[in-house]
Amino acid sequence: MNKWLRFAFLAGTLLLLVACGGSEPETAVSDTSSETVPNPPTPEPAATATLALPPVVVVEEGEAATSEEASAPEMVEEVKIRPWPADKFGYGVQIHGNATVGDPIFTMDTVEGQLGLDWVKMQIQWWLIHPSPDADQWFFYDGVIDEAANHNLNLMVSVVGSPEWTRAANNHIGPPDDYNEYANFLTELINRHPGKIDAIEVWNEQNLDREWQTTNGISPEDYVRFLEVAYNAIKAADPDIIVISGALSPTGTGDWVRWADDFEYLDRALAAGMLNYADCVGAHHNGYNIAPDVAFDQAGSTAEAATAVFRGPFDNPHHSWSFKTTLDTYAQKIQAIDPNMKLCVTEFGWASSEGYDVVPEGFAFAQDNTLEEQAAYVVQAFQQMHASGNVWLAFLFNYDFGNKGSGPQDDPVPYSIVDINGAPRPAFAAVADMEKPD
Repeated sequence: MNKWLRFAFLAGTLLLLVACGGSEPETAVSDTSSETVPNPPTPEPAATATLALPPVVVVEEGEAATSEEASAPEMVEEVKIRPWPADKFGYGVQIHGNATVGDPIFTMDTVEGQLGLDWVKMQIQWWLIHPSPDADQWFFYDGVIDEAANHNLNLMVSVVGSPEWTRAANNHIGPPDDYNEYANFLTELINRHPGKIDAIEVWNEQNLDREWQTTNGISPEDYVRFLEVAYNAIKAADPDIIVISGALSPTGTGDWVRWADDFEYLDRALAAGMLNYADCVGAHHNGYNIAPDVAFDQAGSTAEAATAVFRGPFDNPHHSWSFKTTLDTYAQKIQAIDPNMKLCVTEFGWASSEGYDVVPEGFAFAQDNTLEEQAAYVVQAFQQMHASGNVWLAFLFNYDFGNKGSGPQDDPVPYSIVDINGAPRPAFAAVADMEKPD
């Protein structure tokens, strides 16, 4: 176990807690309107007065404090845990991630001071930063990365969306034709923000054609080659960064043109050597309308089966409906090859449209989950993943898409733990109040 140094100065700590509102998470307010801000950004005042936060202090394994550091109580230095210990469970949440929408300081104040989490996830669209080979639009993301570091939060970045100029198909839907272009971008990202990025998820839901369009179509073998190039680039730039394989989308039986069954895809990726190029295996599950402890073949016997509007899990049993079945099966498959390998659940949650008058198209199950059920399921899922011993990092989807999306018809909005006005939903307080053991 690594030994981390923590210096606490009582008066400073009390001021930070007051600034972050840690004792009263239910009073959080919006840091933005529900409208999305176009680019380029205009400066925005901070939503609340905030204290200048101390710099990130990273204590590497085996290092000890100097006598000068130990004898300087007047300095308040908070410690960011890096590299993240293999035996420590990480509690995280996905944030909107675009620095031009809202105030990154408010976002990180809330995640750290009110929700009490130690990880945040953001997704970076590569094409937005480099729409042409010579264009640099880092302003979309720099502020978010910097504020995560300023708040000593560990940051996981999902990097997707190839620029059109990297693909003969002239779109963003898939990897660059030359995988080294992606590796070069990862190196640029890491070097631009040294020590601030703690995990990188290499692509997203590559078993869907809307995420992975190539001349070979959906191909686990191609993805593993892509992952290898990315892994080598990341480790060369910063060996302490956790490399997470792109999470698959749980799906029904697929035709391998529009989508591939995630269990079948994972089997082929594992056979192609995926675990050689990952520190953690990415996983997604978005709950539907059954509880996190319900296996796919048990849904029909639950009380919800009698009242549910969305009938999929109850009338057409399949592994993809179940959070429990999906994660348990992933763990069994990867640990059959490497008993020490764990999952990083980079997206999970339950949607609830309670209080809204519309439901996103294709998300009818959101009608079946009350806000109280959403809160209970989220906490139960965190506890379940921790207890399983199979999960290293877990990221709730999501914190602030509620008031930074396009309204209740926008599919990330019902998953958010704040509403379209930025007011906390019950899941916000539930996450803030839950125990978070290592």
